[in-house]
Amino acid sequence: MKKFYEKNELGFAIALIVLYCMVMAPIRGSCGDDSPVMLAGLTLFAAGLLVFIRSARLEKKYGLVKWRGSAREYLYFLPILVLTTGDLWGGVGMAYDGTAQLFAVLSMFLVGIVEEVIFRGLLFRALLEQNAPPVAITISAATFGIGHIVNLLTGRGGLETFVQVLFAIAWGFLFTLVFYHSGSLLVCIFVHGMVDVFSKFAAGVSRSDYTYVIVTILVSIAYCLYLSRKPAALAPEKAGK
Repeated sequence: MKKFYEKNELGFAIALIVLYCMVMAPIRGSCGDDSPVMLAGLTLFAAGLLVFIRSARLEKKYGLVKWRGSAREYLYFLPILVLTTGDLWGGVGMAYDGTAQLFAVLSMFLVGIVEEVIFRGLLFRALLEQNAPPVAITISAATFGIGHIVNLLTGRGGLETFVQVLFAIAWGFLFTLVFYHSGSLLVCIFVHGMVDVFSKFAAGVSRSDYTYVIVTILVSIAYCLYLSRKPAALAPEKAGK
């Protein structure tokens, strides 16, 4: 695993993304978000990623370090924090009963950890080594969004999946810009996890109703333009030597 990473960092990132999608999408489709099987799979995936990063001492490179910037300069992250609650705008309810809801909540937060590490951490940093920042940012965000096409394997319809892709691309740009300009992935992990967690407490609202998606896209454009004016905290390792 380490040899593969050292030989081809981009290939390693892509391989992990493919593995994640091909393993977890069928499990999610057949077992559901409330399944202990789903929770176990995500736990193993997240643990494997974090152990690898820690053992290779890559925490700083992949943003798994405390964010030390000025929250005020980032508008206290209010734009993305407000968007985090979008699934609750139509009301609050429980997607499942009892322990099933707990399993779903834990699984959704783990999704945030895994997807931020592989898409924003591994993939984006590998792309940044070989491409100009705007290109790396765009590819990372687009790949994250397009990756949600695997939702078709979970039984979702074509229109719902298309809307989810647009929604994910908007979030992809937000998360990548925050990571690129702050150097920390922790805010992205927390927000991503809570977006998915809150989706399990939504009542009477769906992303396919478009309102949340449209607001997310508009806020994403505005906030990304604002963030783009901030100095970059990340740089290609080769350029930094």
